[in-house]
Amino acid sequence: MSTVGFITPDPDHPLLAGATELLGRDHRVVTLHPETAGAEAFERLADVYLLKSRTPRALALARALESRGVPVVNSAEATALCQDRTAMAELACDAGLPFATTRTYASLGELAAGPGPAGPLVVKSRHSRRHDLVARVDNRSQLVELAGGWANEPVVTQDFAENSGYDHKLWVIAGTVFAALRRSELAPEGRGATRSLGLGQLPPGWAELVVRVGEVFRLDVYGVDVLATGAQGAPLIVDINAFPGIRGQAGAPEALAALSLRRAREGVAARA
Repeated sequence: MSTVGFITPDPDHPLLAGATELLGRDHRVVTLHPETAGAEAFERLADVYLLKSRTPRALALARALESRGVPVVNSAEATALCQDRTAMAELACDAGLPFATTRTYASLGELAAGPGPAGPLVVKSRHSRRHDLVARVDNRSQLVELAGGWANEPVVTQDFAENSGYDHKLWVIAGTVFAALRRSELAPEGRGATRSLGLGQLPPGWAELVVRVGEVFRLDVYGVDVLATGAQGAPLIVDINAFPGIRGQAGAPEALAALSLRRAREGVAARA
């Protein structure tokens, strides 16, 4: 029997709850709340931990567990990298991935003090987190207005790429790809509902592309936001997320449970 631990403030999240139900039939499942876990978290270690939180305390907890030889999925290092959009873009471009050209500014106020965009820009918080900044800016007056509430926010910009107005949400669990289509949060109508896609509905090569992202970023569970751009619908990666929600995807809890047990066995063997 393996023991699988979840580092999360929300064990009832549908993906985690589904995996817990599957694992709990023959294995032990424990939850560590990253904001309240103390010394007792290290008294009886699990065989593997799944890091479904990106707060500083969650990352510190994951690093402490890793230092004791316990595997964490995704690693604290890989998770932290995906929170820094500057580092993310640099690694992606160095690896030859079709990632949006990304420029970094110390603050939105600094950006707004310049001449303004020559064309539409997407402005994002440099550090990805819940309720961060993601906005389209078409001219300098919009940029100045946006800076009024986010003046000190470190930001990155990406040139706005003409596209269908929909984001392809691609998720991967240990090489298994799940896909959905959702109206862009930058669209005037707002984000809207998410519609699942079969892999056969993806353009050729896209599934292989997102699997490659995991290899480059050393991620087991992750999401990739891809736009179909230009007349040929060329893929453009605009964001990468460690351990996203992957809600409503048939087979995702099963894939996560299988990954958990495989990594647990590998961790036990490595410590033997």
